[in-house]
Amino acid sequence: MIYRQLTKQLKDNLFQNKALVLLGPRQTGKTTLIRELVKELNLPTLWLSGDDYSTREEFGIHSISHMRSIVGNNKLLVIDEAQYIDNIGLSIKIIVDNIPDVQVIATGSSSFELLNVINEPLTGRKWEYQLFPLSYEELKNHNGLINENGLLSQRMIYGCYPEVINNSGNERDVLQMLTSSYLYKDLFIHQQLKKPQLVEKLVRALSFQVSNEVSYNELAQLVGADIQTIEKYIDLLEKAFIIFRLYSLSRNLRNEIKKSRKIYFYDNGIRNAVISNFSPLNTRDDVGALWGNYIVSERMKHTHYNKLYMNRYFWRTHAQQEIDYLEEYDGHLNAYEIKWNSKRKVKFSKSFTKAYPKASTQIINPDNFRDFLT
Repeated sequence: MIYRQLTKQLKDNLFQNKALVLLGPRQTGKTTLIRELVKELNLPTLWLSGDDYSTREEFGIHSISHMRSIVGNNKLLVIDEAQYIDNIGLSIKIIVDNIPDVQVIATGSSSFELLNVINEPLTGRKWEYQLFPLSYEELKNHNGLINENGLLSQRMIYGCYPEVINNSGNERDVLQMLTSSYLYKDLFIHQQLKKPQLVEKLVRALSFQVSNEVSYNELAQLVGADIQTIEKYIDLLEKAFIIFRLYSLSRNLRNEIKKSRKIYFYDNGIRNAVISNFSPLNTRDDVGALWGNYIVSERMKHTHYNKLYMNRYFWRTHAQQEIDYLEEYDGHLNAYEIKWNSKRKVKFSKSFTKAYPKASTQIINPDNFRDFLT
């Protein structure tokens, strides 16, 4: 069993008269994490699922007495797949406000669905967490430093979903199952998209541009849609935890690129499954993009789990000067060049260092990435 970094945070915030809300992509281990937590606590627990029709019916009655009858003598109430229950936020609010000795834990696989119905009712009444595919630090702690470092190319190709990690030798089959059965499920169920094939075409187009700037105009032409539809679908894909965006930093120079964005996938394996390319790294022409996606997505896991709140950017000018990745927190700017070739000499743009003289700079490559991710 691979220990998840969020476990300690969840345990530390139990029974503080707040609900715990765990979000994340499908198949990242949310249910497994909560089951292990419940097992360790060894308290009377009621486990319900929003997939179940009778559960959805019972939570449709919003009264204190009815919520008490549902909870009974249990001390833990787990609501898995809570996004399927109408007005679940109101139900949880009633329990938190009126049955304070009960800890509510809710999980959901799509932020556009669950957060829409809990944010307002649960203002000040919840702790919210996001679970990602397995992180480098989690895998390093489980496998040991030397063994995990030896699997770097494996992670860049097949990613870090728990089921992929636990099915060595069958990674391709597992990833194809994940992408065909789960990747778009929340989008198609909840958003009632009129053109589901367009979503698949868009994700494929984004896969070929991973770690690079994307133009909504070009994407619209590639998939045969208008820009407004592209913007809407990218927003939905982000809320479904398939991709995330990185925006350009623009403050000091006239020729800095404004209102641009890069697209990253939460997992390299999903990206490669979308384009059906699991070729070894030494045969690929996209290894730089894979390395960039791996580092940025892993860094996001690290900063999230360690509560390092920051702004993230990339930087580029109209003269094609560029920096791959920047972080800004506590008023300080850190600039990173992410390079697969450790022997390649890299110089930071003089335009950048002159415009941002207090910024720190660092090159991230296979020789030193470990410190960046732990």
